[in-house]
Amino acid sequence: MNLLDRPRRLRATPVLREMCAETQVRADHLITPHFVVPGKGIREEIPSMPGIHHVSVDKLIPEIEADLELGLSSHLLFGVPEHKDEHGDSALDDHGAVQESLRAMKKRFGNDIIAITDVCLCAYTSHGHCGFLEDGVVVNDPSVEQLARMALSHAEAGADMVSPSDMMDGRVGAIREQLDEHGFVNTSILAYSAKYASAYYGPFRDACDSAPQGDRKSYQMDPRNGREAILEVLLDLQEGADMVMVKPALAYLDIVRRVREEVLCPVVCYNVSGEFSMVKAAAKAGLVDEAAIVRENLLAMRRAGSDLIITYHGRDALEQGWIDR
Repeated sequence: MNLLDRPRRLRATPVLREMCAETQVRADHLITPHFVVPGKGIREEIPSMPGIHHVSVDKLIPEIEADLELGLSSHLLFGVPEHKDEHGDSALDDHGAVQESLRAMKKRFGNDIIAITDVCLCAYTSHGHCGFLEDGVVVNDPSVEQLARMALSHAEAGADMVSPSDMMDGRVGAIREQLDEHGFVNTSILAYSAKYASAYYGPFRDACDSAPQGDRKSYQMDPRNGREAILEVLLDLQEGADMVMVKPALAYLDIVRRVREEVLCPVVCYNVSGEFSMVKAAAKAGLVDEAAIVRENLLAMRRAGSDLIITYHGRDALEQGWIDR
């Protein structure tokens, strides 16, 4: 055969493949979620998410210290409160699990970490919705006011970045205004801009006891829509978002690519609980090579255009050498 082009030449050895690799995944590309709870001495595995735990503040600090040794410096907190009510008022508790965790994290680690908080009411409301429920309908504007108060509470406790995940209209602008008015002009906003009403969230809802009465289709995005994601992203940026997110990741890599092509800010994707738990279940059953499939999934998210990935796989991937530190 008289071939001029032989692409296989650049795949011949591991060193050649490494030299020519277009996409990399490292520890500094990953954001690690934590589920924080009130109390002391608590570290309990979440049954639907193998290796992921509910942790109290005193157990969170050594967990983050171990993560830092692996190179994981960005941490996202989800609060799981003892008390829930219709308006999620415990989300504003200055002594809540998130607020106490933030103070402990910043006292121990200072600027060696990035402390990010999820700003949403679903884990705090008795009905499991991300906003106020009135006559069976999630109402927008009163919910936004509560979310802005929640974000301010997190900033006051030490959050470097707040991340509204509720998908209420106008919440980024309201949060930015609230933060600025109280002097938190340097607290960043990572907006869940294109968050879909997905079937991939089941294990997370188990972790946060946040399954809603009914569904969230009236405020989270329809999986059939792509252009709408760009609209949501652009609106959030106009309102003051510093970063934007697509959630979930694997079934929405086309959306990640489209967002990446539209914006100049960092793009984040969320490798969500259902994606994580399916890999864990398949690996436990011997159906897949866990290391290979985790590495391939994370590379796909980066290749699609994600600058950062929120993932539950980070600790395993780094401890086991599946990806580089």
